[in-house]
Amino acid sequence: MPLVSLTHVSVAFGQDVLLDNSDLQISAAERICLIGRNGVGKSTLLNIIADELQPDAGDVWRQPGLQIALLSQGLPADSDATVFEIVAGGLQPLGELLTQYHNTAMQLARSDSPAELKRIEHLQQELEAQDGWNLTQRVETTLTRLQLPADTKLRELSGGWRRRAMLGRALVSNPDLLLLDEPTNHLDIDAIQWLEEQLLDYRGGLLFVTHDRALLRHLATRIIELDRGQLSSWPGDYDRYLERKAAALEVEERHHAKFDKQLAQEEVWMRQGIKARRTRNEGRVRALKALREKRRQRREQLGNARLQWNDAGLSGQLVIEAENLQYHWQETPLIQDFSVRILRGDRIGLIGPNGSGKTTLLNLLLGRLIPQAGRLRLGAQVQVAYFDQLREPLELDKSVLENVAEGREVITINGKNVHIISYLGNFLFTPERARGPVRSLSGGERNRVLLARLFSQPANLLVLDEPTNDLDMETLELLEDLLMDYTGTLLLVSHDRAFLDNVVTSCLVFEGAGRISEYVGGYSDWLRQRPTPEPVTKAKPESKAKESKPRSSRTSARLSYKEQRELAQLPEHIEQLEAEQNELQETASHPEFYRRDPETVSQLLNRLKRLEQDLETAYQRWDELEKLRASV
Repeated sequence: MPLVSLTHVSVAFGQDVLLDNSDLQISAAERICLIGRNGVGKSTLLNIIADELQPDAGDVWRQPGLQIALLSQGLPADSDATVFEIVAGGLQPLGELLTQYHNTAMQLARSDSPAELKRIEHLQQELEAQDGWNLTQRVETTLTRLQLPADTKLRELSGGWRRRAMLGRALVSNPDLLLLDEPTNHLDIDAIQWLEEQLLDYRGGLLFVTHDRALLRHLATRIIELDRGQLSSWPGDYDRYLERKAAALEVEERHHAKFDKQLAQEEVWMRQGIKARRTRNEGRVRALKALREKRRQRREQLGNARLQWNDAGLSGQLVIEAENLQYHWQETPLIQDFSVRILRGDRIGLIGPNGSGKTTLLNLLLGRLIPQAGRLRLGAQVQVAYFDQLREPLELDKSVLENVAEGREVITINGKNVHIISYLGNFLFTPERARGPVRSLSGGERNRVLLARLFSQPANLLVLDEPTNDLDMETLELLEDLLMDYTGTLLLVSHDRAFLDNVVTSCLVFEGAGRISEYVGGYSDWLRQRPTPEPVTKAKPESKAKESKPRSSRTSARLSYKEQRELAQLPEHIEQLEAEQNELQETASHPEFYRRDPETVSQLLNRLKRLEQDLETAYQRWDELEKLRASV
């Protein structure tokens, strides 16, 4: 029995027909990847399946009692709820109870109020009666893996961190059917690999939309394509789909050519002279009208984007030279004794976890940030185009044309004047779409607007920080091809493993403690060359959190109640301190930070120093309590 079945479903927004009499079935244990061009209706289909949007026509059947969790592409609105509340909310009806216990435990850590002690004992009993300890552990593991600050309010998080929180909410609920819309956006490689492992072990139904081809190849057992309003099913993996799709398009092209030839012949007959019209029969005339209508209704395949850089001419042979660069944040080294020579034509990828200092290094190499030690030299005639991870925001109420043209009717690309409408057509925006508001575009279409604006700038050094988010497969592959043929120099930050493999010729890898090593080749080449990883200190709280919290309430009877609670809460407390430390370090590494009010700068630096001291104290106390528990 399927989990969900769609029969003859149709949806249209204005003149755009997204689903046209389409059918779909999803069964348990299937891992289906939904693919299609930006704006064709993938997110709309997910919302219909999740019962958050009703179709214009057709039937949607869901298995009785089916539990569905949806991670939307959009971001949640501002809220005073904490990240713990958001994630635990995916475990209803126990989510509220878990949140109450978490908040009470945090208050109890600050003061030994008799009322709070009584309340936490009551909550403990309720949790134990409903197997709540296992669910608490699941929430905390999810928070740790996604590096989420549990007690931070949602309104205080950036867009990327809000998305992480909503991903945690979807994953923690372990539903019958999991719907994920671009789940890897804003995740680093370690988090993506963890997510991949979780989804491989997932026993429910999974329908996901992604631009990450490595994730797609490892996960998908079936491909569903949404193309021109129709859903087509392709059993097997992504590579098999590519082969069969190419063959299907070839057959479709031959069929269309044959049809068009027949239509042209009938049109010639219809336009013949008096003699021919006297002998024609009405049946043939009706057949011609039917052919015309069939041709009018035929939806052509959307063409490919035609991407082209605005070349600024050759830079000097030496683009960037750095010797022994150092950049510390308080006592934490982000960049330590780093040296590199970047020559014209190099294509270099930067690999490292979120918060490791990749953006800081880019700003140092571009001269936007002054190193605390070392020497930097930029080559001659270097012109930079920077695709920032914190994209310059689009003005949503303005049109695509207004966002890109900025008042111009003509854009000069490599010495040739191109009308703005024609230029936007290269990025698959029709004249009507180009004049429409950006607010109506999908996430991938908005990213194409940003690329169109970037490509209009003359450059011979491209700095791309996560350029692939939300792009469809075809545009992503075209961007790859363009970068491979690019004669300038490229610095690329990406968590897309396949994209790194296909584009870069060497990688700078952040290996901890400010050490950055260079490896020849892409991501897969680095995996083969890297030394055996040593145990990471930061992983210690996570493993202890898995062991100590459930045991503290059952097996450590000779510890006092207060010590039991302290031991159970310390791993989470350490994670919160580290999350805050990482966030502040990232803020301080931004080139605009030191332009702020001196008092604000001083307060943040002092807070970082206190965090380091608090972390050291917390680790010592944790070690003491663990030894005490082991002794009893």
